[in-house]
Amino acid sequence: MSEPIFTAEGHIRPALLLAAYRGGLFPMSLDQQGEIGWFSPDPRGVLPLDEFHVPKSLAKTLKKNPFEIRFDTSFGEVIRGCSLRDTTWISDRIRKSYEKLHELGYAHSVETWREGRLVGGLYGVSINGVFFGESMFSRETDASKIALVALVEHLRERGFGLLDTQWTTPHLSKFGCREIPRDDYLELLARALTIETSF
Repeated sequence: MSEPIFTAEGHIRPALLLAAYRGGLFPMSLDQQGEIGWFSPDPRGVLPLDEFHVPKSLAKTLKKNPFEIRFDTSFGEVIRGCSLRDTTWISDRIRKSYEKLHELGYAHSVETWREGRLVGGLYGVSINGVFFGESMFSRETDASKIALVALVEHLRERGFGLLDTQWTTPHLSKFGCREIPRDDYLELLARALTIETSF
């Protein structure tokens, strides 16, 4: 008999969730009742760390250093910020699942703060040399974009090999995000998973 997907606490079993990421899959809630779908897009969105570029308008903002950058100080608030949209795939069950991964050291947040207030950020999952970006949010102009810049700088410093964005968007394409065939993605994923580093 196979193990259940969910724990008694209502979140996805961490071992199953991590195995899915290692295999190129990720979950999304299909409804607020908790039904989960598993996705492996073809093509897949990636943001090559060596091709990342900052748009000119954002570079000007960065010079002003408008926000304080923090890592992992308010993960729960970041994922809740990402879920507060008219339509969202981040159900309570999804939120609890990633908060559990955060407790275990696999899920991380990059946060932008101003005057002691969280104004934007992003979160994702880190396994070896791969960071799987999940979602971002912003309460002030450019707050999530600057969190992305901070993430890329951090991943470069730590020697990561892959930043997975799942899909591409016009927003991410400005930074160099592009689509690649799923088979190519799986090859990149396999190589990056052999890199011995940590977030």
